[in-house]
This record gives sequence, structure tokens and C-alpha cells, in this order.
Amino acid sequence: MTARMLEVTGLEDGGVGLSATQIEKLGTRLAGPLLAAGDNGWDEAVLVWNAMVTAVPRLVVQPVSAEDVATVVRFAADHGVLLSVKGGGHNIGGTALADGGLTLDMSRMREVTVDPAARLAHVGPGCLLQDVDRATQRHGLATVLGFVSETGVAGLTLGGGFGYLARRFGWAADNLEQVEIVTADGRIRTASRTEHPDLFWALRGGGGNFGIVTRFTFRLHRVGPVITGGLAAWGADRVDDVLATYRELTANAPRELTAAVVVRLAPPAPFVPEEWQLKPVAGVLVCHSGKGAEADLAPLRSLGDPIFDLIGEKPYTAQQSMLDETEPKGLNQYWKAEFLPDLPADYLPAFRDAALDVASPLSFSVVFHLAGAINEADEDGGAVGNRDARFISGFSGVWPPGDDGERIVGAVRAGWERIRSYSTGGNYVNFQLPEDGPDRTAAAYRGTYERLQQVKADCDPDNLFRVNRNIRPSGVLSMPHER
Repeated sequence: MTARMLEVTGLEDGGVGLSATQIEKLGTRLAGPLLAAGDNGWDEAVLVWNAMVTAVPRLVVQPVSAEDVATVVRFAADHGVLLSVKGGGHNIGGTALADGGLTLDMSRMREVTVDPAARLAHVGPGCLLQDVDRATQRHGLATVLGFVSETGVAGLTLGGGFGYLARRFGWAADNLEQVEIVTADGRIRTASRTEHPDLFWALRGGGGNFGIVTRFTFRLHRVGPVITGGLAAWGADRVDDVLATYRELTANAPRELTAAVVVRLAPPAPFVPEEWQLKPVAGVLVCHSGKGAEADLAPLRSLGDPIFDLIGEKPYTAQQSMLDETEPKGLNQYWKAEFLPDLPADYLPAFRDAALDVASPLSFSVVFHLAGAINEADEDGGAVGNRDARFISGFSGVWPPGDDGERIVGAVRAGWERIRSYSTGGNYVNFQLPEDGPDRTAAAYRGTYERLQQVKADCDPDNLFRVNRNIRPSGVLSMPHER
């Protein structure tokens, strides 16, 4: 550190000056490193998935314990410093980074401990999905996570979280049994259905608004190690047949079967015949984690003559990582999506036309089947809500930095406007962009939003945790630096 004052973004309008002495004193109280620009490890610490995110913090702490996290929380609160938390850095809205402020990079807290007898996994806040899947699959167990193995567990879960197992076992947040959390007062607490139950309810879907989780405990289920899954695709001339078959497939699917239909340009991948590369295709992605997979997939097989068919038996961990190459860090990402209560016949042509307009070398459009256990919850089912969601559908515009993305963004927005009338009225908070305002965040929670505001007022009345899809404390109209 230099001897000069370091100007950082404050919680209020204007900056905060931190002296070298203050920063050095913070560093001496930490077991993990404190980084500034130019230090070894800085570039990786501030790297996030979406290249559209331009925020850069002034300081990064890489904690190795809950005590480190508590020290940083107290420091940020005492000095009025803007604070953020980076788990995997995969949030599309860039909520991992406090622009000009202080970021906690949790990447050194990636421990996973599995208790196979109790069917529980204790998971560090810096873990990626692959860390958990690899550890739990050694015992033939899994919990509900997402689809890209480099996604961070923390952000996914706190925003609700869904994946191939959600139809069987609910949202990722539904599978939380307990958390260790540092709250805004700098205290380390345990929250569960019996300890701080209101806080635990809010954490299951309310994002990073209520504290910094330093350990997750997940319920595990018998899954794998081998499932039936993969992707098959047909030319866009058959898109109507594929969509109709997908509708039939999902109408009768058991909970062990999850399917998504994707419209995009076929990638220049080895498994795609050369004559079809970068041509529009309609594909169906499936994961069947039970028995009788081929019988349940009969409607899909009846389509016949696919361009390629990669559906077959494979390790569950391979299914969980098969989309990784399509979602690398460093591309511009612009998404719009809605929850759907059903899949009416007239939705399909509206989706088809919009999806074909969005299609570009890296972009894609999707309808993903939810329903099943997601539609069920007890009276304390967590803030994630949206129990009426049976599908999620939307458009993902993706392009390399340096390219003009104006046409892609326009097509995504036009497609989104075309499907909004079919929405439940809710939306997935983890897919929200920086341009989405407080009304969009409130819509993600609908009937639970006011309760969330009250929990926020109780545990973080000064809105220390605001670099997120922010839920303001009850009675607060606005605050600086909200996301």
C-alpha cells in the first residue's frame, strides 16, 4: 500500500478516504490476503463472467474464515465503505463487485464436507457447482444446483436456484437446512428453521441482502452416479415439430425427467456436421435421473432423423458440466426471461419467431421445464416464492467484446416484449440486469416482498448489503449505489 490516502466509494454520496494506516491495520487483523490493483492475484480476484460488467473495486479481501468476513463487515460499517461479495462471479448483473469500494472474494473458502449417513453437505461460500457435485457424487448423492459447473453456489442458492433436479427436489434454496452467516452488526450467527427463522426464510431466495453466508448446509438425495442425459437437435425447418413434441414431452414427464428446448445457431463443434454449423437449429436438452428413461423419452425419439443425438447414459457430473464451453467468462451477456404458468399452444409460434430473430453465433433462446416439486412448499417455504412457475423462458444475447451488440440486444428485448403477456408476473431474480429497477426486483417476489423488507429492516437497517438486487428496508425510499 502507498502512504497516500486511498479514496474509496462510500455508502453515501461521495467518497471515503482511507489512510494507509487504516488499511494496514485491517490487513493485520486478517488471516486471508488484502489486495489492491497491481498485487499478485488481483486480476483473477476482480474477473467476473459477464464482460458487460465494468465495475472495479479499490480493495479486495480474500477471507479464509467467518472471522475474516466478520472483520471486513465491521470495517465497512465503521468506515461507511461500499461492500460487495463475490462467490463465483457468475451473476449476470455484476453484483459481485463494489465499484470503487471493497469486495470480499470468497474463492479461498471452497471446502466441501459430506456426511453421507445424514445426507448433508457443508459447503463453503466460494464453492463452485463442480466442487459440490464431485464431492457428493462420490457417495451417489446430489443436491439441486444449476447447469454450468463454474457457477458459484452462493449466488445461485440465495437467489433461489434451479437445475436438472429442481423438478424432483424443488429450488436449490428449498434444500438448504442451515447456514452460518455474518450479519450487518459483524456477528456470526447460525440460521435455520429453528434458529433465527425469519432470517432463514429471507435467505432462501432473498439474495445477498441479509448478510454474508460463510457456510451452507444442503440436504442431499440419491442421484446417479449415472443418469441419462444430453442434447439432440434438428434443423430449423422442423422447429414447429420440435416445439410441439417438447410440449407433449413436458406434459407427461415424470419428475425424474427435466427437459429444455433451445433455438440457436448450431455451434462449430466437432459433434455438429459441418454443413449444419452456424445454421439455425432446434435442440432438446434432457436429464433423466430415474429409471425407465427410454420409455419416457419416446416422444422425443419419435421425431427421428436428428442432426446429432448426444443423449445417452453418462455420469451426472458430465451432465452438470456439458454446457460449460458455451458459457465461458469474458463474453457480453444480455438476458431477458419470464416465468410461465403453462405452455399454451399459441406461445410456441411467438417463441419460435422471436428465437429465430435472436439467433446469432453465440446467442440462444430457451424454454425450460420447471413444475414438479417447485410448485409445492410448506407454509415456511422460503422467500423464493414463484410456486406457480411451471416453465421459465427467455432470450440470451451473447457476443464477443469489441463487436457491436446493438442488433442482438434489440432482438432480445423485442422477444421479451413478445412473451411478457404469457408471464406469471414473476421473474427470476438471478437473471436480472443492472438496467432492471426496483420494480422488477419487487416483481420477482410479489406477495413476499413486504415481508422481505421487514426482515431487511430488522437485520440490516442501514442497508450495508446493497450491492445486490437490493431489497430496501421498510420505509426507505431510495439509497445510493443500489443495484
